[in-house]
Amino acid sequence: MSPLCNEERRELLAVARRAIVEAAKGNASFRSLRRSDSKSAEDNARGAFVTLYRRGQLRGCVGQIEGVGTLADVIARCASAAALEDPRFPSVPPAEVAELEIEISLLSPLEPMVPAQIEIGRHGLVVERGSRRGLLLPQVPVERRWQWLRFVEETCVKAGLGRDAWKDPATRTFAFTTEVFTEASCR
Repeated sequence: MSPLCNEERRELLAVARRAIVEAAKGNASFRSLRRSDSKSAEDNARGAFVTLYRRGQLRGCVGQIEGVGTLADVIARCASAAALEDPRFPSVPPAEVAELEIEISLLSPLEPMVPAQIEIGRHGLVVERGSRRGLLLPQVPVERRWQWLRFVEETCVKAGLGRDAWKDPATRTFAFTTEVFTEASCR
């Protein structure tokens, strides 16, 4: 997948911002927010995560691994959910929306990968066994200064599995890369 141009990135960030504004106001119409002026990005539906920061601190992060619908639809759903549904945080009130910085991570397709092949800062990771699934974005181990083993173990924990679950043949591991951009990087 080719990277988006800055105009397409700005459009997706605007979709995310509008979805957050509407969600914080209690308006569920965010699902109908669509970009009609850039067909190329619309056709690139893929998984994405929207991460919200407030004063440099994590305020919410929600995503979907597979793209369902247009990329704008995926971004709108994830942005709204990051503002209202991340169980680690209370819902974003309307008065706080202007203080949020939005980061979008567009995911490449998942590829099976042996954990020892993970490159910190390049690969995100999905650990899956049965109905349990955990995902960590590539920026997480960089921010926390983890080596690959800690990254794999923490992804197992995120899936609700034991730290060494990745060693079990029934556990599957997948890697992906991301295209990450923020409002600040697209000004």
